[in-house]
Order: sequence, then C-alpha cells, then structure tokens
Amino acid sequence: MTHFCYILHSKKLNKFYTGYTSSSTDDRLNRHLSDYYGAFKFSHNTNDWVIFLEISCEKKCQALLIESHIKKMKSKVYIQNLIKYPEIIQKLKEKYSSCD
Repeated sequence: MTHFCYILHSKKLNKFYTGYTSSSTDDRLNRHLSDYYGAFKFSHNTNDWVIFLEISCEKKCQALLIESHIKKMKSKVYIQNLIKYPEIIQKLKEKYSSCD
C-alpha cells in the first residue's frame, strides 16, 4: 500500500495545506472540495484547492513524519523549494525511512 504526504494550494487564499492520505490524492482533494470534513476545517475556507505536491511513501509512519516536518517548518518558501529542489524530498524520505 502506498501512503502520501500531500500539499494543496489555494490561489485565492495564497495558502498551503499539508496532509496525509493512504487513498489517492485526487480522492482526498475531492473530499476537501466537497466539505466532507465539515465547515470548521481549514480547507473549508475556499473551494479552489489544487494539488501542489504529493510525496509517495512506503510506510504510513514515513508519510506522517514528513507531513509533520513540513508543517513544523511553517514556511511557504520551504514548500515552494520542495518543488524547486527535489533533492530535499529525497533527503526527507531517507531521514524518515527507518520509522516504525
């Protein structure tokens, strides 16, 4: 089973949303767009979310640790650099590869 850390982007809000899923990122995006998670969730604030990045992981714990790492950075520049410098993603995958 593949697990994903994903990042959504809203142009209207100029914000990113980072999450985890074990289903497809398209399915997860559709849930965010359909208010599946309710009116009080962060992603409810707009309906223009698009998938900015998905990171495929071998283990759930790896995807969750990468998600947590990205959220702790609290940086749009860092998220944009994940696209600009793919080696950052590879280093994150290696750093969190031995989780259990």
